[in-house]
Amino acid sequence: MTTVAALLKEHGALWSGATSAAFLDGVRDGTLPAAAFDRWLVQDHLFVETLLRSQGGLVAVAPPSDLGVLAGGVAALAEELVWFESVASTRGLVVPGTPLPPTDAYNAFLRSMPSLPYGAAISALFAVERAYLDAWQGARPGAPPYREFVDHWTVPAFADYVAGLEAAADRTLASASPDEVATASRAVAEVATHEAAFWAMAV
Repeated sequence: MTTVAALLKEHGALWSGATSAAFLDGVRDGTLPAAAFDRWLVQDHLFVETLLRSQGGLVAVAPPSDLGVLAGGVAALAEELVWFESVASTRGLVVPGTPLPPTDAYNAFLRSMPSLPYGAAISALFAVERAYLDAWQGARPGAPPYREFVDHWTVPAFADYVAGLEAAADRTLASASPDEVATASRAVAEVATHEAAFWAMAV
């Protein structure tokens, strides 16, 4: 039986690039310029809004067993947008900003997710959120200027949510056809590629 953990291992080199980056090293050791972090924040705001809308599309096609975790994620993303706007105001940033090419590319993929076979879509969503969690956990504890952000993105509730997505993806993959598993694998690889480009964009 294929699991999403197995798909991550299948694309180990890509996954490493999705979860470790010079940007994250700079957050951890304090060498990342504030301007680079602000540039990333503005782009991440655009990403989160697109992810929220995409996830709403998944809710419409999900099996009943997955509605709770997906709906909870939609609510959390809506709260995240409010938080982003507060952070942007404090830091003197204008949101929504103008998307840079890596953001445009990633958001185009996110918008396509609800049209994928459900097993691929839920596997991709898991990969999106797992990459984010792994990346920020790797940046712990964060240099003082960034510690509040590292703390924000590594709370236990987020890890629990990612675990819920993993369980949902594994339930679907358990009965997926070989073609469906292959599509899910390609979707996970695409997420990893976009994640690596998104981190690199800011530095």
